[in-house]
Amino acid sequence: MPIRVFNDLPVKKILEDENIFVMDEHRATTQDIRPLDVLILNLMPLKEDTELCLLRSLSNTPLQVNISFIRTVSYESKNVSESHLAKFYTDFASVKHRKWDGLIITGAPVELMEFEEVDYWDELTDIMDWSRENVTSTLHICWGAQAGLYYRYGVKKIKLDKKLSGVYEHYPIHKKTELIRGFDDTFMVPQSRYTGIDKQAVVDNPLLEIVAESDITGPYLIIGEGGKNIFVTGHPEYDTLTLDKEYKRDLDKGINPDIPVNYYKDNNPDNKPVKSWRCHANTLYSNWLNYYVYQVTPYDWTGNDRESNSYKPYQKK
Repeated sequence: MPIRVFNDLPVKKILEDENIFVMDEHRATTQDIRPLDVLILNLMPLKEDTELCLLRSLSNTPLQVNISFIRTVSYESKNVSESHLAKFYTDFASVKHRKWDGLIITGAPVELMEFEEVDYWDELTDIMDWSRENVTSTLHICWGAQAGLYYRYGVKKIKLDKKLSGVYEHYPIHKKTELIRGFDDTFMVPQSRYTGIDKQAVVDNPLLEIVAESDITGPYLIIGEGGKNIFVTGHPEYDTLTLDKEYKRDLDKGINPDIPVNYYKDNNPDNKPVKSWRCHANTLYSNWLNYYVYQVTPYDWTGNDRESNSYKPYQKK
């Protein structure tokens, strides 16, 4: 799809060099269509890296999507310039007055903390509360998924014996579910986390449905309320070298991490990583945008196009 971004967003040139269709503001405003408006709450410290990863994965559908980034005001990022934040990000107060077709809540490196101890927890829960009536579908990623499952449905996280790091085999459970339409019988997903979720609590909740999982890493894709909320416990959007950077960062810190599994050729960190997850990652994001956002979001969020602005879940055929 053509992603609409600021003309001078730094990662725009990288995306164009990768032959990814990026539409600038001028061209987008001359097209007589109704684009989707997607808001990204970027909680990751390396914000430009996350922008690039997400925009890559959101670029594979014919839909036009307007991307807007928001930041927290209760916690100031230390790994990105203030000028970048000031130019390309806004805060929740500036966007909450209107409706949005989609919302993405990213992961964050705070998973070993209790949710309520996170500096921006109250701000995040305000956003999740607001999204119930003002966003068609919200996609939660990694820690964002754990936070959403906990706050929205009471699903607790579980500390793992050691960090999950690598690219793991997963499989779909309900192949006719639109979120995993086009998936193979098995597919690979990058994982990088110290915590998991209480699977039984998900199974016992009638509002939640696990549609893909791994025998090693547990539930991977969880649909809440027919698609109003979607939870992704891994990092399908990861760049080829993201796990490599994390592994070497932990080595430099003296953490003595395990080598990421199924990642380097011959399991040798001196070799280049093998990219084995991008196709399914792109399919996942395309399916979310199409079936859970585009197919159900009102054309006119003012209420003229539908009887109500409230969310209507996609009905499985």
